[in-house]
Amino acid sequence: MTSLLVNIDHVATLRNARREQFPDPVHAAAICEMAGADGVVFHLREDRRHITERDVRLLKETVQGRLDFELSTAEEIVNICCDTMPDVATLVPERRDEVTTEGGLDVRTARERLEIVIPRLLDAGIPEISLFVDPDAHQIEMSREVGANCIELHTGDFSNASTFEEQQSEASRLASAARLAHEIGLKVHAGHGLNYRNYPVFGASVRNVEEVSIGFAIIARALMTGLEKAVEEMNAIVKRDYNS
Repeated sequence: MTSLLVNIDHVATLRNARREQFPDPVHAAAICEMAGADGVVFHLREDRRHITERDVRLLKETVQGRLDFELSTAEEIVNICCDTMPDVATLVPERRDEVTTEGGLDVRTARERLEIVIPRLLDAGIPEISLFVDPDAHQIEMSREVGANCIELHTGDFSNASTFEEQQSEASRLASAARLAHEIGLKVHAGHGLNYRNYPVFGASVRNVEEVSIGFAIIARALMTGLEKAVEEMNAIVKRDYNS
C-alpha cells in the first residue's frame, strides 16, 4: 500500500509572508500525522523562503512517522541534513528564481557532485537517498549508478496535462519509469502536483510506488475544510485499492 507524506512547506510560506510565528509548520505536521499521514516532507531551501533551521530541528524531534528532507547539493544544506538524519534525503534541483521545483534533477550533469554528496549522506546514517527525477530511463539508470537507492518520480507533466490523451500518455511514461526503477532495485516515490482529482488516474496506472509526497493540494483544500479533514480525504484516496 502506498504511503502518504504531506509536504508542509506551504504552511511555512504563509507564516513567512507576514513574518509571523504562525501558522506553525511543526504544528501542522502534527495535525497531518494525527489525521493519518504516514509522514512529513519539507524542503530546506538555500534562501530559506519557507522552512527554517528552527523548523527542521523541531520536525526531527516531533514527527513520529517518516521524515523526508528535500535538499539541493549545496554544502551548507547537506551538512544540516547529515546532522538531522531524516528517514529520507531527497536531492532536488533548486533555482532561486523558481516558484516551485520545475523539473527533475539532471543526474548526468550533476553526477560529479552527486558522487560526493550521496556517500556523505549514507555515511551520516540516512537510510534512503532519493533523487527527484523525470520519468526518463537514462535518468533512472544513472540514479542507481551514482549510488542512490531510491528515486522520486516527478509527476508535474502528468499533473499539468490539459487533455485526457495527454494525461494517459504521461501516466504511461510514469508507469514504465516506476517499473524500470523497481526492476533495477530502486525504491520508488512520486510527487509534484498530485491532487484529489488526478490521483485516482495515477493510482490506477502506476504500480510499484511505495510513497507519494503531496503538499499544495492538501494545504489549499485545508483552507476550506480544515487540515485534518483535508489530510483524511487525501489519505483515503491514496490508500484506495486500485488493483481490484
